[in-house]
Amino acid sequence: MLARALTCAVVGLDGALVEVEVDIGPGLPAFNLVGLGDTAIQESRERVRAAIRNSGGEFPNRHPYP
Repeated sequence: MLARALTCAVVGLDGALVEVEVDIGPGLPAFNLVGLGDTAIQESRERVRAAIRNSGGEFPNRHPYP
């Protein structure tokens, strides 16, 4: 694992602790979300991609290293 960060999410009127773990490995660029229901995972994947684009970043379509 490359890094771990603790953050929180708003759930109704409460806050929920969220642990984010990052790892870099060989292969095509991808990310995985775990711990949510099927519909929530699909919506979250699109939100992550949109957040990357709207922050001026680009989600690579190929392996980022030569």
